[in-house]
Amino acid sequence: MHEMNKRLASVGVKIAHIILPAKDVDLEKWAVIACDQFTQDAGYWGAAEATARGAPSALNLIYPEIYLGRNDKNERVERIHKTMRSYIETMYTGNAVLNPPRQAGVFVERMTRHGVRRGALIAVDLEQYDWRAGSQSMIRATEGTLPERLPPRMDIRRGAALELPHIMLLVDDRENILMTLLEKLLANAPTAYDTRLMLDGGSVRGRLMYRKNDWDLISDVLEHLARLSINRYKIENPFLFAVGDGNHSLAAAKAVWDEFKLAHAGENGIENHAARYALAETVNLYDPAVVFEPIHRVAFNADADRLVKALGALDGFSVSDVDGRERLQRMVSDAGAEESRCGIVSGKRFALVKYSGGGIATADIDPLLEGLEIDFIHGEEELFRVATENRSASGALLPPFNKNTLFETIARTGPLPRKSFSIGDAREKRYYLECRRLFC
Repeated sequence: MHEMNKRLASVGVKIAHIILPAKDVDLEKWAVIACDQFTQDAGYWGAAEATARGAPSALNLIYPEIYLGRNDKNERVERIHKTMRSYIETMYTGNAVLNPPRQAGVFVERMTRHGVRRGALIAVDLEQYDWRAGSQSMIRATEGTLPERLPPRMDIRRGAALELPHIMLLVDDRENILMTLLEKLLANAPTAYDTRLMLDGGSVRGRLMYRKNDWDLISDVLEHLARLSINRYKIENPFLFAVGDGNHSLAAAKAVWDEFKLAHAGENGIENHAARYALAETVNLYDPAVVFEPIHRVAFNADADRLVKALGALDGFSVSDVDGRERLQRMVSDAGAEESRCGIVSGKRFALVKYSGGGIATADIDPLLEGLEIDFIHGEEELFRVATENRSASGALLPPFNKNTLFETIARTGPLPRKSFSIGDAREKRYYLECRRLFC
């Protein structure tokens, strides 16, 4: 076991002590979508609250970001921490909400409209992660991290008795070795959970990874991919994991660990404290069910006519009105290699923006929206809803994102502009289901 832990540590991984809901907990009410989704849709979160009302639920343990602007932040965080402690206190009673911890990982099969997305829930070492530009770490950010967005997330994690993950890490496994072999090895492994997910979230099944053979396989493949990365990207240090979802959540976990480590420097066992690690689901970039979608922008209190006129006046830009939503969607998707396109949506107005380039769309569009009040929207349906129903809103419809160049781009130039892509649409994000002890 010591040798296996040493091998896993060399690739930034640790076997966590996973906590799952007790057998009498209704998992469809327990599991809840990632907190950074539906930030402009109070109806979604109201429906989630109605679904979970009166039942043990991960909704009672998270802070949906739609509520971050309210004045009750401190009270909400305190309530979350109190509920975490109360769930733990029932663990060994007849009214248990949570099962006792078990040293294991979880092989996750998530059913989505794109097929079955497979992943492995593991703990990763925050000492081997750095979100800053120029990072040479084993785990690297894929989007620019804004330090001012970290404090609310840090407040929730700091002192929390439990950690619930929505972070997804990508690996560049072009031959799909890891998930194919794990699926075969775990065919008869114990089922950790099998449930439908609330509010049209599809379904998810998990199988426990707890045997030495399971972790030997994971070590073998991750060591192989780490070695390959050096030649693939022409770099000196291995680049194994790219943060696919949850960049700011992982950065907040790192910041909390750094401050905790400093405050407890020299204490016995600090190097193995739970806060040093973060739970994350690892998925293969090349899994057919891992579909990258752009994250659109919506600007509030922005005059659409002035925005269109300003874009049309820029060197190399042209803007033309388009007859209808469907035509705009097709034209944005049909850009060639030498031309970039995006759409502007405001009320019943649709306009196509063309400009030279061919790089990452967000690198071109975001500077044009600087100074405006903007939000980031997952999914075209949600963008059109917000931009057509809100008179003060103007939406930017962004083109498809090519996932195959992600690792090379990060290795060469560092993180992309924030919110450049999304893995699937909002309902396909990771649901909070598993957890582990953190500060307790």
